[in-house]
Amino acid sequence: MDISVVKYSGEDTGRKISLSKEVFGIEPNDHAIYLDVKQYLANQRQGTHKSKERAEISGSTKKIKKQKGTGTARAGSIKSPVFRGGGRVFGPTPRDYTFKLNKKLKELARKSALTYKAKDQSIAIIEDFTLESPKTKEYLKMLGALSLGDKKTLLVLGDNNKNVVLSGRNIQNTKVVTADSLNTYDVLHADNLILSESSVEKIDNLLKK
Repeated sequence: MDISVVKYSGEDTGRKISLSKEVFGIEPNDHAIYLDVKQYLANQRQGTHKSKERAEISGSTKKIKKQKGTGTARAGSIKSPVFRGGGRVFGPTPRDYTFKLNKKLKELARKSALTYKAKDQSIAIIEDFTLESPKTKEYLKMLGALSLGDKKTLLVLGDNNKNVVLSGRNIQNTKVVTADSLNTYDVLHADNLILSESSVEKIDNLLKK
């Protein structure tokens, strides 16, 4: 697939870049995508949830009423789970939700996600650019020039550019990443991908194996 390269201002440069079939034109594997997204979301969880069990509740251990003659069920402790303020039975405890996936499977998932974007013609390629200082207005101007101001966008840079990252950080539905940190979830979450020229080559080098 050949895609025209446009300038930061939205003007056509007259050049085209061909997206490799090995990365942007494979047979998508939906299950690989599912596993990779599942791992990404699981790894975001802190797992710090905690509730107190019966032994951890502060309270008197005195028997709260006599064993017989009350007409109600017997009860030996105010910390019992059947009472308000008592311990919780089988409550959540801190745990690690992360799990591992094979490197090749994660690469297959990313290539599958990129292929879907290419099939939907949701990829734009922009000439490498930089900003003299962090300017949200400049970033919005770029999105407007690409007719993507009302879309969820993911800008992929070849190398980290602090000013560009800071310019896009405050804009809703916009994210800026580098090619080596590209993940399946971000690709699928965005409506449109904006790839810088240098990022296309880096993505190829990372995934064309």
